[in-house]
Amino acid sequence: MFAHKNRFLPLTAPPESICLLRLSAIGDCCNLVPVVRALQDTWPETRISWVIGRIESRLLGDIPGVEFIPFDKSAGPAAMFGLRRQLRGRRFDVLLHLQSAIRASLTSLAVPARVRLGYDLGRAREQQWLFTNARTTANPRRHVVDGYFDQLRALGIEPGPLRWDIPIPDAARERVDGLLPDGPVLAISPCSSLRANNYRNWRMERYAAIADYAVERHGLHVVLTGGPTDFEREAARAVSEAASHPVTDLVGRTSLKELLALLERSVAVVCPDSGPAHMATAVGTPVLGLFATSNPERTGPYVGREWIVNRYPEAVERYLDSTVDAVRWGRRVRDPRAMDLITVDDVRQRLDAVMGAQ
Repeated sequence: MFAHKNRFLPLTAPPESICLLRLSAIGDCCNLVPVVRALQDTWPETRISWVIGRIESRLLGDIPGVEFIPFDKSAGPAAMFGLRRQLRGRRFDVLLHLQSAIRASLTSLAVPARVRLGYDLGRAREQQWLFTNARTTANPRRHVVDGYFDQLRALGIEPGPLRWDIPIPDAARERVDGLLPDGPVLAISPCSSLRANNYRNWRMERYAAIADYAVERHGLHVVLTGGPTDFEREAARAVSEAASHPVTDLVGRTSLKELLALLERSVAVVCPDSGPAHMATAVGTPVLGLFATSNPERTGPYVGREWIVNRYPEAVERYLDSTVDAVRWGRRVRDPRAMDLITVDDVRQRLDAVMGAQ
């Protein structure tokens, strides 16, 4: 659809306007915020717009200096036509196409732009290259955040120090303070998906064992977090019933901003590969991430990966009969037995290490 010549890049002068296209998910959008900050720091006069998922905009849509354009993914083609109408008469100097999924690529057609920057062929999944006219330099086997930064480098920007600074309203902090007990808090976000059969979820009785250990060994208050779905509520109930000590169940009781405030208040968060891991990273909270079905070197917390439990290599060997170096970068182990490779003692050791460091 578009020819690739990269004849526009790197830019020789700051653009007047730039549009970021990243619709989902919450964790990936959190990971994109340092790119926004780098653009603001390098080109303070450039107008920045972001086409973002409607739910994700509830968390990030108040970042100063950015025009957020919420996109309702559930509306299907109607949302794309609506975006086209909304942007009629506008033309951006640069579009950063940061999501290599066909739905995002089709959505990108509604965003008029002179330079349409996507990923190199190795990372441009689902034929993203058909919808762009410039691409990044090939840089395989990189973290998702490094892929974002590669788009900045293609523009001529070298990312500086990491900065998120996602706004948290005072009202969100005050409500969380009213919900949490006094003293240090360990957050447990047990679910990575709304589905009970998701292959990334750990056993609830193991979360309960970690909750008891946090109370008995470190004197922490344990708080359960999550969304309002029946599955997440049932998961929280299972953890609470299996634990010997009381836990505070806030599943379904906080907004995204309040969840961010809760994670900010916590000494650490225990969770699988999920959005709260990246939210916690954004506010500087250590993440005891549970990784067996996905490679944390690609999708794990961008900062503080020393705290995670990484059983992905063992899972690849056992369930894919291969090695991390041999499988496609980013390949998932879609077998729920893989998470059983993570033991309670693994997580206890990481919690001891985090508490010792603090």
